[in-house]
Amino acid sequence: MSATSDHAVVEAREDAVGPAPSAPEGLDGLGELCVLMKLGEIVLKGSNRHLFERRLHNNIRAAAKGLPELKISQRKGIIMLRLPGASDLEVAELAERMCNVMGIVWVHLVRRVAKDLDTITDVAVRSMAERTGTFAVRARRRDKRFPLISSELAAHVGSAVKKAHPHLDVKLKNPDNTVSIEVDKDEAFVFTDGMPGQGGLPVGMSGRALVLMSGGIDSPVAAHRMMRRGLKVDFLHFSGMPFTGPESIYKAYSLVRQLDRFQGGSRLFVVPFGKAQQQIKNSGVERLQIVAQRRLMLKTAEVLADRLGGAALITGDALGQVSSQTLTNITALDDAVDLPILRPLVGMDKTEIMDQARRIGTLAISELPDEDCCTLLTPRQVETAAKIADLRQIEKRLDAEELADYLAGTAQLHKPSYFGGPESMPAGA
Repeated sequence: MSATSDHAVVEAREDAVGPAPSAPEGLDGLGELCVLMKLGEIVLKGSNRHLFERRLHNNIRAAAKGLPELKISQRKGIIMLRLPGASDLEVAELAERMCNVMGIVWVHLVRRVAKDLDTITDVAVRSMAERTGTFAVRARRRDKRFPLISSELAAHVGSAVKKAHPHLDVKLKNPDNTVSIEVDKDEAFVFTDGMPGQGGLPVGMSGRALVLMSGGIDSPVAAHRMMRRGLKVDFLHFSGMPFTGPESIYKAYSLVRQLDRFQGGSRLFVVPFGKAQQQIKNSGVERLQIVAQRRLMLKTAEVLADRLGGAALITGDALGQVSSQTLTNITALDDAVDLPILRPLVGMDKTEIMDQARRIGTLAISELPDEDCCTLLTPRQVETAAKIADLRQIEKRLDAEELADYLAGTAQLHKPSYFGGPESMPAGA
């Protein structure tokens, strides 16, 4: 989601839900601005659903760190968040953060009001002030004790809105504005606009994995897609140092920081790979050089993943996108390690990948110039049908297993934090 200034967010949200009505005496917190979130895939998890919800609640609390004390209440298919005593600005910031939490499909800023027809109607009418075009009212009655059924409630409120704002026309299909009303057990929610969430599963629900972060367009998108499937990921970047400058490290750091908003607590490991590349080049492998160095990267990543408790490796490979990503070469890469290699982009084309990179905010960073290790010492031609036996012979001469263990031991740890932390720049870059 694109960055928005706090004041602009609050103005937009106040326009969406209207000013707070006075709370009826004896009903705590009614009239306040809250965050209502809709769940998707999680509701289909049957007997294990409570495990997914528990993980999601933990992730929500982590994403709300630094804001006033958070109160979470769960209903079937929805979660309501309250910040008692907080300003509308703080609640709006909470909603923005929730748009990045995996497992949530829609995020709404809502007014929480008493289950009183006049109060509901008043808030709905005020929420449409300054609006233009057409409108519709959608009502949902979860509490069947409420005297009006959903269609009757929608018709009543719609009539009041039309009377108060005669310039607005009713349009039930594809209106310009929609007033939503949800009547729950203890209160009702009135809102107009919604923000799309990330969907998927809560991060951490599916285990841990290690992403090979190149600094290009593909690997950040691959990482994001695997986070949506519930993986908590660490990142590994191979720099060309000492033969290149620190630019690729700064770039990888910026990418991981951008992705950190989707999971929190991200860790970036940087391995200086230049001398290892030079060893491979000097061994006379020529056309096999790219595939050989990628196998060494995977072996190094496997060693590091084992130390971190990762159960898989993640790459941004897309079948046929470049000459080294043929089916034969991908098979040769799989042979290098025992851990499974996840390739979530394997069937996507570059345009699709770039669209997703733009949406998650990594495209502009990936397009910044740098000199990464993959372009260093690159041969004129790349083998498109590497033979596994030939690659194993090269690795035997290089003692690749011992070299991978050594490289993993040189990894430098950085902790890029989207919401700020003790380390603001890569140390030692």
